[in-house]
Amino acid sequence: MSMFQGRSALSLDAKGRMSVPTRHREALMFQCEGRLTLTRHPDGCLLLYPRPVWETVRERIAGLPISASAWKRFFLGNATDVELDGTGRLLIAPELRQGAALDKDIVLLGMGAHFELWDAALLAGKEQEAIAGGIPEALSGISI
Repeated sequence: MSMFQGRSALSLDAKGRMSVPTRHREALMFQCEGRLTLTRHPDGCLLLYPRPVWETVRERIAGLPISASAWKRFFLGNATDVELDGTGRLLIAPELRQGAALDKDIVLLGMGAHFELWDAALLAGKEQEAIAGGIPEALSGISI
């Protein structure tokens, strides 16, 4: 399984398509034959999973207790299967673009086994909030 990292500044075209950076395309074709799943995240971004990784995550979400039904609907109800086209682009459905406030300038972040897809301005604001909040306790034992 590939581990994705790094930041890519991208643009959506008029039809809502984004080009997956070349450095990730080969790994995605090898790992999942270009078959991916997009869903929403409550932070305001979209999550992009290689299909085999999503299938594992989906099973965990589906197994949550009834008290988590709203979150099941949020994650599973917004999940959309997508495929890389012949030129390495993904079509992002209008309802997902709207839910994540994606317009033109977007950022793709490699997050290990999956990606986050952000509106560039929204991500910049989230990063400033995080910096202003200081380093969380969970990172106190990590030397970077």
